[in-house]
Amino acid sequence: MVRRNTIAAIRYGYGFRSGETPSANVNVLLDGIRRIDGAERRFPLAALEVRASILAERRDIRRAAKTDKAGAEAAKKKNRRKIRTQASADIKTVFQRGIESKSGLRERLIAFWTDHFTVAANGPALSVLVPDLIENAIRPHIAGNFGDMLVAVSTHPAMLIYLNQVQSVGPSSRAGKRRGRGLNENLAREILELHTLGVGSAYTQGDVRQLAELLTGLSVDKSGFVFRLAIAEPGEESVLGKRYGGGKPKLGDIHEALRDIARHPDTARHLARKLVTHFVGGPPSNDWVERMASAYLHSGGDLTALYETLLADDRAWEMPLRKAKLPFDFVVSAFRAAGVTGDGLNSLSPKDIRNDLIEPLAAMGQPLFRPTGPDGWSEAPEAWITPATLAARLRWSGNFVDDLLKDRDPREFLQAALDDAASDLLKSAVAGSESRAEGAALVLVSPDFNRR
Repeated sequence: MVRRNTIAAIRYGYGFRSGETPSANVNVLLDGIRRIDGAERRFPLAALEVRASILAERRDIRRAAKTDKAGAEAAKKKNRRKIRTQASADIKTVFQRGIESKSGLRERLIAFWTDHFTVAANGPALSVLVPDLIENAIRPHIAGNFGDMLVAVSTHPAMLIYLNQVQSVGPSSRAGKRRGRGLNENLAREILELHTLGVGSAYTQGDVRQLAELLTGLSVDKSGFVFRLAIAEPGEESVLGKRYGGGKPKLGDIHEALRDIARHPDTARHLARKLVTHFVGGPPSNDWVERMASAYLHSGGDLTALYETLLADDRAWEMPLRKAKLPFDFVVSAFRAAGVTGDGLNSLSPKDIRNDLIEPLAAMGQPLFRPTGPDGWSEAPEAWITPATLAARLRWSGNFVDDLLKDRDPREFLQAALDDAASDLLKSAVAGSESRAEGAALVLVSPDFNRR
């Protein structure tokens, strides 16, 4: 019988790490979510000011190109290198935190909410801004109130650029009348359909239109988020039967609407379903969803109440492991099992990061920070284990073993990687392998190791 500690490490974390004893105590797990992990301090991300400087330089170069094309071209190449270097550093930091985190559930939840509020890092601006959205709009709120997270994410420059909110202008606003520009409903639709209520819930197309009008004014300038009164739609809007505004447009009306939507019963159920499906597998039973939703609503939208009710159910600890590890989870758990440290990645150059991490993950089906649509990565296990993506896992595993594990006893590595989650069949295969390298590779490519 697989112990709950093992399930905690694999289902709710990034696997085992030498020298650490995972806890299955719900209070301990929740306490780990609330605390800033030491890995976050040891491996910081670049501040928004650094990112803004890179993007400001890019804007200046584009202006300079009008008068000095030759000089601007050279400067543009240099700026592109800065953007690629920053993106590589961000990806390395994400791996280092996953490897070193003492609270695997905290990092896993940050990944969950990052996917829930998907912003694909397509293009130079978003590749620089997406890590800041995760760091400053998602990470501070994962143990807090969902309404606060929704406001922070919905007003972050990355989200506003990704969903074209910066192009949305109130038709009756000063700018709308002058320029003949109109609404863009992308952000309003995704807030209702993906971020809060869910597909097929209580909203209508009229709610989408009214919320889109209310959201006008949300924009971006060179310093970050800005509320532009000149493009905000005047008048009152009605969303889900409640009226907002009516006087001079203001940011507070938008915040109020977002927090009200965050506390809607359909939002509670949508978040509960997604959490159970993500961590345990779906479709989740209605009684579990309703109990989680009730705890969330009773607390006023507190996410910790949602997590606690998830983990308190016996079904959260049942075998078998039904989900497939996403490529990032797979690679991080391999690093942890092999005893690789976060500091061990410090020497990786941008080229190493691209060759050893970015490109292999893309071949496995997960180009990091670049999901193909606003609905994020698939939760279906079969989406991640296809002939092509499985071949990519095999290739990466072979290289990983050659670099780090070819001289290690594979039976000891199996114990370090899976403990009592290893099947008798896998134990027998590893013990009977022709070489140490073959045995270690068997561990990494086994169904046992690729499930969570």
